[in-house]
Amino acid sequence: MPKNVTAICPGTFDPVTVGHLDIIVRGAREFGRVVVGLIEQPVRKQTLFSADEREAFLRDALAGHANVVVARFNELVVDFARRWDATVILKGLRAISDFEYEFAMANLNRKLAPDIETVFMMASPEHSFLSSSGVKEVASFGGSVEELVPAAVARRIAELFPRG
Repeated sequence: MPKNVTAICPGTFDPVTVGHLDIIVRGAREFGRVVVGLIEQPVRKQTLFSADEREAFLRDALAGHANVVVARFNELVVDFARRWDATVILKGLRAISDFEYEFAMANLNRKLAPDIETVFMMASPEHSFLSSSGVKEVASFGGSVEELVPAAVARRIAELFPRG
């Protein structure tokens, strides 16, 4: 991949997981800049964490990566990409079930912006089971999520879901 390309990696990151970070960091090795697009107000779901918390978690976890930027948005993904002069939308895939949804979104985005390409990166095998919703479910039943999320997220989850 050319190092002068900017990619966006959009999501709600509620919360950010080590799987998200794996995709973002690997993307940062391939692209000149990765803009992590934090969806402030998702249409499809209610968030557990505020946009401020989710942004702080991302900034903390990605602080050591000079070519990674975190920015919030509430617009079409392709409009967000254009605002950052990005020509790539970077998405992680864990399983076939992800592919079906992401394939439809990629084609919709291609229709809206043929000049912006979606690039899929496969999840590392050790993260292929991991999702934000899974993390929240494990935590809600008192399970440990310390190996699934950055330390700051794990601490906040422990406050919200104290183990009985």
